[in-house]
Amino acid sequence: MTRAVRAFRDRYGRVLEWVVSALMVILAVEVTLGVVFRSIGHSLIWYDEVASVLLAWLTFYGAALASVKRAHIGCPELLDAMAWRARRAFNIVAELIVIAFFALLGWVGASVLPILATDALVSLPSIPMSVVQSVIPISAALIVLAEALYLIELITESEPPPATGVGLAEALQ
Repeated sequence: MTRAVRAFRDRYGRVLEWVVSALMVILAVEVTLGVVFRSIGHSLIWYDEVASVLLAWLTFYGAALASVKRAHIGCPELLDAMAWRARRAFNIVAELIVIAFFALLGWVGASVLPILATDALVSLPSIPMSVVQSVIPISAALIVLAEALYLIELITESEPPPATGVGLAEALQ
């Protein structure tokens, strides 16, 4: 089962890498166009607002990718110093708390979308604010999935995995 979960998580991570890469390219093109048009004296009225939205989307989807890659900030030295059973129990509890938080965030984010349905972007009134803010419940669901996959892996592991990261002293050398 763990092998299938890891294979799915790897494919899931590649999909998120493509999404994040596409958002970075779109943001870079949009900002470049904004600079070019401003330099020739024909500023795009929607440039700033769209760049802000794209940056927010990049941040949220990037957070989902970081969850899949287990790349969020942590204290691997502290966890690695624990006995395997204590580390496993601590990680399971931590995962349950993270999943609960993002499930709540996704639920609240989704419940706000109908309220925002009547609002729109200022510079592009054809784009509803609910579309812009949909990144919150979507990314929360993506993060919950990533954390649930890791939780399954934690529960089904029968032996300790290798050390989780490079120590701070080694990283600074």
